[in-house]
Amino acid sequence: MQINKAEYVKSCVRAEHYPTDGLPEMIFAGRSNVGKSSFINSLTNRKQLARVSSRPGKTQTLNFYNINDMMYLVDVPGYGYAKVNRSLKESFGRMIEEYLVERDELILGVLLVDYRHKPTQEDIAMYSLYKYYEIPTLVIGTKKDKVNRSQHKKQEKLIKETLDFDENDVFVAYSSETHEGREEVLEIFEDLIKQYHEVLAEMALEEE
Repeated sequence: MQINKAEYVKSCVRAEHYPTDGLPEMIFAGRSNVGKSSFINSLTNRKQLARVSSRPGKTQTLNFYNINDMMYLVDVPGYGYAKVNRSLKESFGRMIEEYLVERDELILGVLLVDYRHKPTQEDIAMYSLYKYYEIPTLVIGTKKDKVNRSQHKKQEKLIKETLDFDENDVFVAYSSETHEGREEVLEIFEDLIKQYHEVLAEMALEEE
């Protein structure tokens, strides 16, 4: 999959504001300092598509990015930032859960965790939320370039065991600096988009 178009479309806080063109969507969640914006920029090969903020916790909406007029990446507020007050954290949680529950176009939940460390309680909770709503999940271990190669298997095992990783999900270690893992992620996206349209075509035939 080659990305020729990647652009910000809109920010939403409620379901009535979501795009209405029926394109499949993939949600991206992770801690405020996990490198989510850097990952999105690396994946799309755009330096400033997602703004890399010097102030963690700045994103407070669901941000929709159009990719090749084929899909949306949906960037959600980073969690785990201590200076975000409690009521705001609760509103973030309601906004994300509403999206997970209501959005028929959602085909993949992407969870970004720091490859260098054991997943946090917030990471575990987010992964569990994906599983509760039966959302196919891709776990990305960010900052792979900062981990010694001899530690790669150990870190992947630690992450999977901590999350109670579902064998039907996929794990990819990723480096936004070197783009290692990029092609693998894009192949996953391409396959899921194809499956999404195949399901729609089958549903259309059944309705005839």
